[in-house]
Amino acid sequence: MIFQKHSKIKSILLAFLLFFAGISLPENAKMVQASSGGMTVHFLDVGQGLSILVQSDGETLLYDGGPRSASSYVVSYLQDQQVESIDYLISSHYDEDHVSGLIGCLNTFSVKNVIGADYVHDSSLYDSFVSKVERLGLEIQHPSVGTEYEFGSGEFTVLSPAVISNESNANSVAIKLTNGENSFIFTGDADHNSEADMVSSGIDLDCDVLSVGHHGSATATSWDFLQATVPQFAVISCGAGNMYGHPDADTMEKLSDMGIQVYRTDEQGTIIASSDGSTISWNVDPCNDYTAGDESISTEGNLTGDSLAEATEEPASGSEQMVWISATGSKYHSIPDCGNMNPDKAYQEPVSQALEEGYEPCKKCF
Repeated sequence: MIFQKHSKIKSILLAFLLFFAGISLPENAKMVQASSGGMTVHFLDVGQGLSILVQSDGETLLYDGGPRSASSYVVSYLQDQQVESIDYLISSHYDEDHVSGLIGCLNTFSVKNVIGADYVHDSSLYDSFVSKVERLGLEIQHPSVGTEYEFGSGEFTVLSPAVISNESNANSVAIKLTNGENSFIFTGDADHNSEADMVSSGIDLDCDVLSVGHHGSATATSWDFLQATVPQFAVISCGAGNMYGHPDADTMEKLSDMGIQVYRTDEQGTIIASSDGSTISWNVDPCNDYTAGDESISTEGNLTGDSLAEATEEPASGSEQMVWISATGSKYHSIPDCGNMNPDKAYQEPVSQALEEGYEPCKKCF
């Protein structure tokens, strides 16, 4: 399950050109193909959502945290990977299936930098996220397109959003992560318009691995974007039997027509890619299943997956009871220190939201 980058051929050709040109390298010199640093990219199985953990040279980057139902899993997974601090915590946008799990991580780990899109999301979950960031003495950074950050043995570049839209998905912060000659692109739920902005930005979008936008929805992964990124591998993060029919048949047809090898969390669970700067190895082989999700299961009317989540989430109000949620566990509490939770890592949200997220009342304090 090891795949070599085409650049080795380029290096051999370069060596021949130097030879025939009469140019020789010093005896102790080597043809350096890529950085020797290692980078591991974990596409977590968070069901119908997205969460990507990246580790490199002792540094950690977390791109999205999945839905509320997967928050405990994301925290536990990071702990299993010996994560103690997060250098970059990136919320692509503020829909429930991307930002929820980040709150649990903010409650559990030391965080150095928080990156997100510069818009206000009308939900109590967004309010909880912003409040937690502020209580930690941090601020949400809103980098412009083209901003570069050093990370581990490589770097990442911000690709979007170029403009702020009224649509949450269109505001997704996309990044290109590079390690030597290997590169990965994460786009959150960026739509076709955002992809067009990325293509016209002038930034090199060529990559080895593409995290397919919006869980394989037809609103993302345009032909122009695929032709600009030309990935060898595509990873689709979606829930098995999800109610939105993700991934979409049109998206899967494009990936198949371009011969892009496919990984899917709904079929393969958590998927791990390891880069040494010239080679990418995987914990599993590509499933290359280009079939669409179950289209017989769909939402009513014109609600998309994200708009449905927003429609069912009630905003906090003064008349609704607020309950306490811990970083882990499945219960909600009437007080932050009932004895069954850590009060230092607790936060509040409306009881209706807690119920919709699958929480049950704590038998001790209710």
